[in-house]
Amino acid sequence: MSGKTNATTIGERESRRNAFLSSTAGLLLFATASCLLWGSAFPCTKIGNVLFGIGSGATASQLLFAGVRFTIAGCMVIAFMSVKRGRPLLPRATDWKAIFCLSLFQTVLQYGLFYPGLSRSSGVASSIIEASASFVVIVLAALVFRQERLTSRKVLGCLVGFAGVLLVNLKPGGSLSFNPIGEGLVFLSTIAAATSSCLIRDFSERHDPVLLSGWQFLVGGVVLTLVGLAMGGHLAPSRPAALVLLAYMGFISAAAYTMWSMLLSANPVSRVAVFGFMNPVFGVVLSAILLNETSALNPLLAAVALILVSAGIVIVNRGPAKVAGNA
Repeated sequence: MSGKTNATTIGERESRRNAFLSSTAGLLLFATASCLLWGSAFPCTKIGNVLFGIGSGATASQLLFAGVRFTIAGCMVIAFMSVKRGRPLLPRATDWKAIFCLSLFQTVLQYGLFYPGLSRSSGVASSIIEASASFVVIVLAALVFRQERLTSRKVLGCLVGFAGVLLVNLKPGGSLSFNPIGEGLVFLSTIAAATSSCLIRDFSERHDPVLLSGWQFLVGGVVLTLVGLAMGGHLAPSRPAALVLLAYMGFISAAAYTMWSMLLSANPVSRVAVFGFMNPVFGVVLSAILLNETSALNPLLAAVALILVSAGIVIVNRGPAKVAGNA
């Protein structure tokens, strides 16, 4: 009887959690918090490169830095949830296939492609290409994974949000170029990231999304660390602040991706993905504050960009929420 009662209690708790995550308040809270954390990763990566003595073209050291960061993120999620649940957060035999598949796209391919591409492309072009991931997610969810329909409303919302990203990134007299081993790799990294979002939506129906989040980071982080070391990468922290920053960047990934995964498990992919347009906007604003790049930020353009991104989010999410597959 007690086992049945415990199962009922867990089921009720899951139902309440999903109800909150699929509500407007829950979606806004978790998505905005995730994007704010991810936005802070832009300036923190630049600061980290300085503190760890990583040059702009030192791909091996960049991959090592990313690997250590995501290994820490995985350990954080696993340790925190083990304490919270009162038992070790250990995968079952049936979880490993999903963990390996998710870590391949979310961590290994996304960041294994992003860092080499970023070192050979402009920051503006990379930010704009990265923002296109939100649109790619919605297209993949509709045309490849068949999780929902691609509607004119979703396309319009993505275009409006993307316009906000363009506005905050394009500078007067600036130009965009496309280098296959620069911007091309960055774009491939967005496809890997978009694929991982669709995969987590599928996998969360049969697996614990929080468990997948923690273990895919740990597996992917270890792989990137080994690749970085094999390529001759090294990290040389110049002062204790470097280690504090590394721990914070691990927290960024652990908290943001776990919340994002929980949202994807309870909502249609398009309803969550469109919030991704907030990442580069937060990134530009936080870079201006943390890196003292205020001259590169036009407050009026930033405000208009945020309005456009918000409008895109409203357009995609207009109307009652629907279950994935029927959206």
